[in-house]
Amino acid sequence: MKNKYKIVLLLTVFTLMTSFAIHKFYVSVTQIDYVPKKQRIEITSRIFIDDLDKGLKNKYSKNVYLATKKEIPEADKLIQQYLEEKIRLVVNNKPLKLQYISKEVEDDVLICYLKASYSEKITTFEIFNTILTEMFSDQKNIVHTDINSNKKSVLLTYSERSTLLEF
Repeated sequence: MKNKYKIVLLLTVFTLMTSFAIHKFYVSVTQIDYVPKKQRIEITSRIFIDDLDKGLKNKYSKNVYLATKKEIPEADKLIQQYLEEKIRLVVNNKPLKLQYISKEVEDDVLICYLKASYSEKITTFEIFNTILTEMFSDQKNIVHTDINSNKKSVLLTYSERSTLLEF
């Protein structure tokens, strides 16, 4: 009887251990900085390559093959369209037009650079970030801001897609 309990306990522990190892963590990290001297807002978004690749395939019905030798020529255009839809900024109650600059690869992460022109004092800053929430219900989008020398961080999810910061 004791051996039976030991076997059940070992199987339970094994099942728990393997289920944690299999579970994937879905997260992006976006840094948003207001740079008054350059009269612009700079955005750097870090997204796992494999997750973004799946998101682009789902959205545009194309295999993009991000960060591989098979990456399709229109990859930057698709990333730009995707990010312009998924990240939106409203500053002082005015929506901003984001401009995609470029991307680079760092290990298994794609770093995407965007910017928006802005020259006035910022009093309210609304951030919408729904990167990959259509693909993964447990996607977490961490947003760090540095605006008017005030640093703030927020967590956006499938259910909490935006936040309003006041300065």
